[in-house]
Amino acid sequence: MPTDPTGPTGPSVPAGSIAPAAGARVGRARLTRRSVVAGAGIAVTGGAAGILAGTSGAFGSQGEGGRERGEPDEVREARGYGPLLPDPAGVLALPAGFSYRVLAHCGVTRLESGEHTPAGHDGSAAFDGPRGRTLLVNNHELKGPRTDWEHPVPPVEGLVYDPAAAGGCTVVEVSEDGERLAEWVGLAGTSTNCAGGVTPWGTWLTCEENSDRAGERGMTRDHGYVFEVDPRDRRANRDPRPIRALGRFDHEAVVVDPGRGHLYLTEDDSEPNGLLYRWVPPKGFRHGRGRLRTLADDAGRLQAFRCLDSGGRFVDDLSRAVRPGTVYGVDWVDVPDRDAREVPVRAQFTGDEVTRARKLEGMWWADGGAYVVASYARAGDSPGQPHDGQVWFYDPRRRTLTLRLRFGVVRDPSAPDVPDGPDNITVSPYGGVIIAEDGEGLQHLMAADDRGRVFPVARNEVNIGTTEEPEYGEFAGVCFSGDGRTLFAGIQEPGILVAITGPWERHRSHRHP
Repeated sequence: MPTDPTGPTGPSVPAGSIAPAAGARVGRARLTRRSVVAGAGIAVTGGAAGILAGTSGAFGSQGEGGRERGEPDEVREARGYGPLLPDPAGVLALPAGFSYRVLAHCGVTRLESGEHTPAGHDGSAAFDGPRGRTLLVNNHELKGPRTDWEHPVPPVEGLVYDPAAAGGCTVVEVSEDGERLAEWVGLAGTSTNCAGGVTPWGTWLTCEENSDRAGERGMTRDHGYVFEVDPRDRRANRDPRPIRALGRFDHEAVVVDPGRGHLYLTEDDSEPNGLLYRWVPPKGFRHGRGRLRTLADDAGRLQAFRCLDSGGRFVDDLSRAVRPGTVYGVDWVDVPDRDAREVPVRAQFTGDEVTRARKLEGMWWADGGAYVVASYARAGDSPGQPHDGQVWFYDPRRRTLTLRLRFGVVRDPSAPDVPDGPDNITVSPYGGVIIAEDGEGLQHLMAADDRGRVFPVARNEVNIGTTEEPEYGEFAGVCFSGDGRTLFAGIQEPGILVAITGPWERHRSHRHP
């Protein structure tokens, strides 16, 4: 592993140059600015309608090894921002002109309370802070007891749900110039905080991807819940309470429909495969800061999705879809026991009651609907054709689910710049989406441009394996700042949070004359 580049502050580092100490910046390439949707001070980006609407020229199918099937040769040659340049500091490979800054590093940077930054960076979101600053809420995906981890989320008094659990959230404050100013605990004592989602009222919903009961793995309270974290009001985070109305299962991500008030939630689980859920608020309920935690345990309706194809036939698993542009109609089925007192929620359905998917992961709300990621499917664990990732779009007005992107199975995950295993996702203010990989082999941040072509934006170069057998941690927590100038992302192992800047522009294809 290279010399640590993450002191508490430092200059930014351009791609291909020597990286500085903590807080440094590196690298550059191009996608173009589109509208930024900001509500209640949240740095939420949107505007992907041009890239993802329709079925022709909008996202496509990546074949074996990652090449797009049926793409004209003259279009294939011009992708993205150019080649990724190796980083002498061994952190991020970026296109020429882009740079990164390390904002937090597990075991190196410190919290306000004195402890080191916790391990296991995962889901994240950027919120507008005071005086032009950005507040980054970061999940820490730490499973099991605190004693299993060298750097768990510290049990700050008043912010702990279960004193035995290692996970939670931290908040990093970043200056208008991109420098790290401070980091503090927003929530502690939760388990396996994986993804989550932003709310229209300016808070973060963090999801536990673990459903241990009290007494299991040393836990003293039940887990498998969603919690609300307010990045701008620390007092609101005291006495954390699970939002039991949203169910107890291995949660992954959540989004909020700002018009209807529905919440959509993904489940990353197997045997049987997980589900996509919808929570319908009770009549008269009004959303707002802290109001979800006031709900009764059985408030509203928690429902699972059931898909039908264009011929009205039931679809048992999303792996059945192999062609981008495939549209399914969606019905919603009530969950019998959302707290899973005897049987896991996903196992409460049989036969043709619900549609499943092997690994439902990240989500992002934009363009009046939810972008939903299915990470991969394999023969033996899914009934359809194997794939290395899908991106779907759920339209609540039409109640349709449309396949926008599909990756074929990658034969050689160690090949550079080949996409597989999408996880967290964000919609870019420059058009298209950015996907954080959690695949095998090399790990990338991948972008899909206005024509639906996929290309790398960054590659993780922090080798946590050996020279003979290199290994790279997954990317996670991908999101843009409110002004669209900075792309934030985490590297889960060894636990690094980075800020990427450069000449972001809408990427356009260059055809030969």
